[in-house]
Amino acid sequence: MTSTVALIVAAGRGHRVGGEVPKQYLKLGATSVLHKTVSAFLNHRMVDAVRVVIHPDDRGLYDDAIDGLELLEPVFGGATRQSSVRFGLESFEVMAPEKILIHDAARPFVADELISRVIEALDRAPGVIPALAINDTLKRGHDGFILETVDRTTLWRAQTPQSFRYADILSAHQSCTGRELTDDAAVAEAGGLNVIMVDGAEMNVKITTADDISKARKAETMVEYRSGFGFDVHRFQAGDHVTLCGVKVAHDRSLEGHSDADVGLHALTDALLGAAGAGDIGQHFPPTDEQWRGVSSDRFLEHAGKILGERGASIANVDVTLICEAPKIGPHRQTMETRIASILGISEDRVNVKATTTEKLGFTGRGEGIAAQAIASLRISATY
Repeated sequence: MTSTVALIVAAGRGHRVGGEVPKQYLKLGATSVLHKTVSAFLNHRMVDAVRVVIHPDDRGLYDDAIDGLELLEPVFGGATRQSSVRFGLESFEVMAPEKILIHDAARPFVADELISRVIEALDRAPGVIPALAINDTLKRGHDGFILETVDRTTLWRAQTPQSFRYADILSAHQSCTGRELTDDAAVAEAGGLNVIMVDGAEMNVKITTADDISKARKAETMVEYRSGFGFDVHRFQAGDHVTLCGVKVAHDRSLEGHSDADVGLHALTDALLGAAGAGDIGQHFPPTDEQWRGVSSDRFLEHAGKILGERGASIANVDVTLICEAPKIGPHRQTMETRIASILGISEDRVNVKATTTEKLGFTGRGEGIAAQAIASLRISATY
């Protein structure tokens, strides 16, 4: 049974943004609003599958927007948001997931930690929403005149993703068919479910107007730098070569490992994943999984590079240090740098490989194995 799925609601027309293209398909830098939103859930370690609800007229726009992403087949929405969500929920009945996240496509800046928060809180209640306390004084008015000041102490701004136990929210939606409720938490409440709130995020804004799109595009042009560090070690075993930074180097022994034991690429993969906030190599390629036995580590590095692209990040530079007494790295440095640059699709001047010894100290000094350290620096769009 699939544990957790995400349903992205993208069937609306977004008229307040203006123009002929619905807001979820508008560009934010190199990708669309929808692509950025969907990628946040695809990249999350606790989300097993993602499906989008779209308008029947938007299939072409949808296909262009999600090109390259591995999603479940989309489902067509209905006349209202509530009916669109219900259609989406019903499309998961065969999969019967345990938990489901329902998220507005027009919230592209949802953070990884927020997604985790609403999933984990389902251990305490059948429904969870992220929310922000109201800090501004509220006024009730009519025709430009204040009628009264509204007590804000118990008021909160609801956001998405809203998470639910799947069977519960499906039943609630089906029982509320035909009603016009403003969000899925309202549907859950009407269905008798208890819904709790967790901390939302100010950056998790919903794009509604043309001004929102303008601000989001400016945010995409604002760049910040992030760094990640990786370390790996492999012991020697019988053999006639080692693979380091994607290059086969003749040696009187080989390195022991589940894959090809490329200590350099393993450290670099971890550095890139760390800089992107995407976990580590063991999460993506568990050493207990037989499908990765003996596999070339360039696949790990290529996967990390793909994650960076999906998150709008580019590589400023990477630096790898190989720590060993033998073999000699110097004659192979340039080939290694060329190989890394090719795998990641970056210029060679952004790649540096070097080597050092530990002056005969420690396990590397005794010739028992090879260690590697790597640092990666990324350029990534600042949050909205």
